[in-house]
Amino acid sequence: MRPAEYTPEEIIKAGKELQASGRNITGFALRKQVGGGYPARLKQVWDEYVSSQDEQQNESVAELPVEVAETVADMTKQLTERIHSFAVELNDKAVRVADRRVADVTRRAEEQRQQADRELADASETVEELEARLEKAVRDAEEQGSALTELKNAYQKQAVELAQAKERLEAAGQKAKDAEKELQEQKVVVKEAVSARDAAREEAARLSGQVETLQAQVREMMVAFGGQKSGRTDRNIT
Repeated sequence: MRPAEYTPEEIIKAGKELQASGRNITGFALRKQVGGGYPARLKQVWDEYVSSQDEQQNESVAELPVEVAETVADMTKQLTERIHSFAVELNDKAVRVADRRVADVTRRAEEQRQQADRELADASETVEELEARLEKAVRDAEEQGSALTELKNAYQKQAVELAQAKERLEAAGQKAKDAEKELQEQKVVVKEAVSARDAAREEAARLSGQVETLQAQVREMMVAFGGQKSGRTDRNIT
């Protein structure tokens, strides 16, 4: 069996410090005060200490007035409702933000991909036109010997333009590759955004679980208080 991380003396000391500061002594408050441990065990140790002190002192505690009990119950209900409302609101905001980020990233990636496709198509069309012109110039040079020099110059010019066009085509191809890489990176961002949304949902679920735990602790405190009050009443009658 795993030994307890904190001794009863440390837990009792933490409870006394909370008591002196006027704070409610709960399992989570004790856990925060000592720096760790299981809230249920911490609260159990503190309750046993309080019970032993009550038995030693054998003091009679005044019954909690109905108005005070109703006020405590009403405050507990309001606190629970506020925590639940906050958890729902937090989850809703997180989901909306994540969805908006996913939509924006996807839209930008698609726009960049379409722009790269358009530039690649334009470059390809230019290369085809230049190649056609070059072929025509070669045919004309073969047919017109008198204009051979001029045609050679034109050929050289077309070759330069063709080389430039090919460079633009290569640049467009590289830009398309860059766009594809950017799209993959954006997909990673989308995945992270979805993970953030799921984490927000898990956080909301965790908060709901804490609310249920707090409710259970409140009920346990009321039951424990009722049991202690009944026991003291029996002793007083005796």
